[in-house]
Amino acid sequence: MCGPRSRARHTPCAVFGLNLPNFLTVLRILLVPVLVVALLGAFGDDESDALAAIVFALASMTDAIDGWIARSREQITTFGKIMDPVADKLLIIAALLALVSLDRLQAWVAMVIIAREFAVTVARMAAKGEGVVIPANQWGKVKTAIQVLTVFLLILVDPAPLWVDILVYTMVALTVASGVDYFFGMRRLLREAELRRSGTRGPDAPGTEVSP
Repeated sequence: MCGPRSRARHTPCAVFGLNLPNFLTVLRILLVPVLVVALLGAFGDDESDALAAIVFALASMTDAIDGWIARSREQITTFGKIMDPVADKLLIIAALLALVSLDRLQAWVAMVIIAREFAVTVARMAAKGEGVVIPANQWGKVKTAIQVLTVFLLILVDPAPLWVDILVYTMVALTVASGVDYFFGMRRLLREAELRRSGTRGPDAPGTEVSP
């Protein structure tokens, strides 16, 4: 198990660590193809939607649990930092593409969300290369919660009622808004980092948090 002593000695545990949070992250990745196969009806029309909804709900729960365990038990590893957001995006993107192929979701909705996630991922890597870590804020948390809820309902309810369609447009709006918030916040943090490197202090202001 990884813990404070392992990290203090700089053992390989701090990089990967065969701990519960990392196991849950790997499990979430492994559930992605199961979700797609279930959604596409490989297990029969009557059972597929229910099974896909269960798989998606289970995978989403692991996302909430693994982060809490990692922080509470001090089991944060490099593997977890990298793969946890990757697993989240794989789950959502795979579900969106499967729903598009089943004509339950408009393609443009999926493309907006996928483009946002790709752009943010690239931007996060670029910011990290500059030594800037961008924390999550409420925008990102609300966006993720709405995405999970909407996708779950689209899987479970077919055809989708009007209120689910309204939730889809709400999901798109929050996704775009959180993306805009992310890039404005990243720009400010990069500027502040550049000022610190140049030895110039900017005006005193509270730190900015942006959404993942």
